[in-house]
Amino acid sequence: MNWGSIDRYAKSLIKEAGHKIRVSFFSTIDIDSKADANDLVTNIDRDIERFFISRIKRDFPEHRIFGEEGFGDEIDTLDGVIWMLDPIDGTMNFIHQKRNFAISLGIYLDGIGMLGYIYDVMNDDFYHAAKDEGAYYNDERLATLENTPLEEAIIGVNASWVAPNRRIEHMPIAEMVHKCRGTRSYGSAAMELAYVASGRIDAYLSLRLSPWDIAGGMIIAREVGAIATNMKGEAPHLLGQDTFIVAKPGLHDEILKNHILLK
Repeated sequence: MNWGSIDRYAKSLIKEAGHKIRVSFFSTIDIDSKADANDLVTNIDRDIERFFISRIKRDFPEHRIFGEEGFGDEIDTLDGVIWMLDPIDGTMNFIHQKRNFAISLGIYLDGIGMLGYIYDVMNDDFYHAAKDEGAYYNDERLATLENTPLEEAIIGVNASWVAPNRRIEHMPIAEMVHKCRGTRSYGSAAMELAYVASGRIDAYLSLRLSPWDIAGGMIIAREVGAIATNMKGEAPHLLGQDTFIVAKPGLHDEILKNHILLK
């Protein structure tokens, strides 16, 4: 399999999709909600996913596609080549802010991440990586991450996990928030993974993410030495929703050991 050729193809496809998204701001955007009233989807999410699928199915008919909007294949195994796609990660930001959203794509072979991409559409910032070949921010190779103690770390975390909730004991998380240097929440898992990989933040955690949210970013983050697992310290579940944490190595262990207590 010619991964270099697939890499060039995927980058071109993502850039073309990004252009379509930017142009969409000049047209009417139809907004719907999914099962949760705050889980939003637009006609643009759907159109962009269909665009990816039509091209991939035409040029790589043997590959399968796992897309957020459900227009791809039914995926119940990780066999073969699978493109894990979120056409707009951060749809609420896309709707309300017209920024802070990304195209997220990971290409996997038999469950192993081979190529990862996060494209910050509005800033034209492209994070990408190929397995064992390093990670890049546009054309600049990203440095291997150095460990940062919690007291000096900036953590990506949603404020809802610091309040009482049904998924995690909130007090240890609150202690982490008080102990670390600062927190951020960007509203896009892909963007937060890109920021960990590029050193803008030191860790990111979430209680409920889907494979397409993290598939591309995990490949990028691992190429610079970040550790990505679920909150049990296991490999994230790539066939359904799971908890998630990505961080610099020592920081990953410190957060999991001292500040994560799932219910």
